[in-house]
Amino acid sequence: MKKTISLSEMKDKYLGMPGTIERDQYEYELRMDVLGKMIRAARLERKLTQEELGRLVGVQKAQISKLESSANSATIDTILKVFKALQAEVSFYVKMEDNFLQIP
Repeated sequence: MKKTISLSEMKDKYLGMPGTIERDQYEYELRMDVLGKMIRAARLERKLTQEELGRLVGVQKAQISKLESSANSATIDTILKVFKALQAEVSFYVKMEDNFLQIP
């Protein structure tokens, strides 16, 4: 009989436990990739080209393209400007031990 392994178990085994440098880096890159995909999806929903969105934000088309492929290189200010231009609401939360701080 085959044993089923959860995604969490796989990440623990191959990337390290939460809190290790390798695991934290993986989780960060994953979040930035997802953020880029969210930006792209919102842009397409608004029927904007990368060039049009860039004009609204005040950046070049290449920066929008780079942002959509991964938000790693973007500042929080740029990300906020992009979502504002897309007329999308953004919410952040900060986890401190077992408590969450949320800014709508």
